[in-house]
Amino acid sequence: MSLYDDAVLVLKSYEDQPELRQGYLDHLAEHGEAALWKPCTAGHLTASALVIDPERGRVLLTLHKKLQMWLQMGGHCEPGDATLAAAALREATEESGIPGLTLLPGGPVRLDRHPIPGPCTQHLDTQYAALAPADATEAISDESLDLRWFAYDEVADVADTSVVRLVQATRARL
Repeated sequence: MSLYDDAVLVLKSYEDQPELRQGYLDHLAEHGEAALWKPCTAGHLTASALVIDPERGRVLLTLHKKLQMWLQMGGHCEPGDATLAAAALREATEESGIPGLTLLPGGPVRLDRHPIPGPCTQHLDTQYAALAPADATEAISDESLDLRWFAYDEVADVADTSVVRLVQATRARL
C-alpha cells in the first residue's frame, strides 16, 4: 500500500471534523500523490504528534526554530514513510530525541489546516498523540530552539489554539 492509499484510508476512517476531513480527501483527490509532498504549493499533508506523559499530566512542546512558536512535534512526509502514523512517529522521535515513543491507539486525534509562509500556501496536518515512556529524556534537535514539558493547564499560556485543541482532544482520547 502506498502512502497516498494509507492517507485516504486513514482519513476515510476518521470520524470527527467531517467538513475538514472531506476537505483533506478532496485535496488528495485533486492533487493525487503530490498532495503528500512539500513541493505541492497548493498545500500538502503533514503528520505531527503531541508527546504526552499522562502519568505526570504534561506534554512536551518544541519551540520551532523558523516559526518561533511552541508546537507539537511534526513535519513533512518523507519517501521512507509507509503511513501517516509512521511519519508522525518518526517526526516526534526525531524532534523530541525520545526513543520508545508509542502512538496512542485509534488513529489521528485531530486534523488542523493552517496557512504557512510561501511558496506553499497551507499545511493539512494529521495530528496524532505519542505516549512518552516513563524514563523519557528529551534532546533538542536542529529544528528546535528549545524543548520543554508543560502541565496541561500551562499550554494555553504558551501555545496557539490549535495546540490547545490538540491537548484537549488527546486528553479526551485517554
